[in-house]
Amino acid sequence: MTKNKKGVLAVIGSSLAIFWPGAFIFGYPGVMGPYWQKMLGVGRGPIGNCLFFVLAAVGIFMFFVGHWQEKLGTRKMISIGAFLCGTNALFAAYVSNLSLLYLWAFLNGLASCFIYLPALTTVQRWYPHKKGLVSGVVNLAFGISAAVMAPLFGWLFHWLGYVSMNQVLAVAALVIGVLAAQFTEGPEPISGANAGDKARPASLAVQTGFALTVRESLRTKNFWFLWLTWALQGAAGIAMVTLSVNFGLSKGMAMTSAVLILIAFNLTNGLSRLLMGYLSDRLPRNKAMSVTFLAAGCSFLVLGYLDNFMVILFLSAVIGFAFGTLFAVSAPLAADCFGLKHFGAVFGLVFTAYGFLSGPLGPSLSGYLLDLTEGRFLIVFTYLGLFCLLSSMLIRRVVPFGAPDPSS
Repeated sequence: MTKNKKGVLAVIGSSLAIFWPGAFIFGYPGVMGPYWQKMLGVGRGPIGNCLFFVLAAVGIFMFFVGHWQEKLGTRKMISIGAFLCGTNALFAAYVSNLSLLYLWAFLNGLASCFIYLPALTTVQRWYPHKKGLVSGVVNLAFGISAAVMAPLFGWLFHWLGYVSMNQVLAVAALVIGVLAAQFTEGPEPISGANAGDKARPASLAVQTGFALTVRESLRTKNFWFLWLTWALQGAAGIAMVTLSVNFGLSKGMAMTSAVLILIAFNLTNGLSRLLMGYLSDRLPRNKAMSVTFLAAGCSFLVLGYLDNFMVILFLSAVIGFAFGTLFAVSAPLAADCFGLKHFGAVFGLVFTAYGFLSGPLGPSLSGYLLDLTEGRFLIVFTYLGLFCLLSSMLIRRVVPFGAPDPSS
């Protein structure tokens, strides 16, 4: 098999493997949230904590996964993640209390760690001149999976019931994920572009072999501005996973219409990952991210005042677009700033902001505020909008290696 074909298969395999964790993280809680509230007799706050536990696992394990993949290799890491994802879907069938629900959520986050970071690392190593594009492809599968699966979750739940639905999903996730993982190993030895790659010149960091260690990266302003961006913009984006359906229901919409708000969010959450990943190879990555975060902030600030269904769908899509951009463009931007040699460990540390702060500040806090204020979404959307506006300013301070610092 030629090197180019192996690279293409690595991108396809990585995308298929990350599809199922994306569906279970971004789509499943939004669809099942109202059912869990009734089944467990709890409010929106405790259900919002599900994503806190997902992100807590990400915060704890993403850094370690970055180190482990250097020893075990991409194929083994993604195989482990696929196995965890499939078996955890089966575990969801027998959740009967909040503690088990939170354990399910934590294991979902753990499974995503074993797939997401190795997948991003391997595709960028195969295509260092097209980092934004291939990262966007993987992130497209991660984000759009929920838009694809959310209506299917609802249909399976209606026709099969909760237990049988999860059994079917477990088999599908396990088989597809483990098979896809077998095609994801990176090039050996790690080198430049594929032999047939005629893309534009790689970033200066790739051209020069520039690479910072984890310790060196932590001493840069770039790391901490990117870290804060992930904490705030990550909180605003991930909160919509649990807020969107309940917001629709609060406006008197039927369940099928309310789910469309979540689908609109996840559709652009997925599509923007490919589009913005591709464009970020041609535009300044930090400025492209800044514009989308600004648009999301404005959307949040007006969303709480609206009743028009189509406008709500549009603004939800704008917020999803920014969330997808955060995922798609951050990885190649980090590679431009810190190099590829220690990318897994460095980007894993960036994810601690998403893991430890985005969950409490986004889904958890918003859920409890809604319970305390009897469902006043205006308050929640206002503070999430301010997070986006602040992120728009912070990301402009993240400057690739060799580019002039705007603050100097």
